Amino acid sequence: MALLLYQRDHCHLCDQALAALAAARAPDFESVFIDDDAALEARYGLRVPVLRDAAGERELDWPFDAARVRAFLAAR
Repeated sequence: MALLLYQRDHCHLCDQALAALAAARAPDFESVFIDDDAALEARYGLRVPVLRDAAGERELDWPFDAARVRAFLAAR
């Protein structure tokens, strides 16, 4: 499963999302910072952090906790 976490630099919600992913023991994921990408900024601007399952093209918008992350991962 290819997981991406869309986030921003200096984002306290993104820090909380990282903690939720750690608590859920999520598999490895790639952090994608949207700050310098106009297309990603347009798509994810106010929504970050967003966890994306690139293979299944599903997204989990903030807010989420460890339980929601586990449910998202289990539904693949």
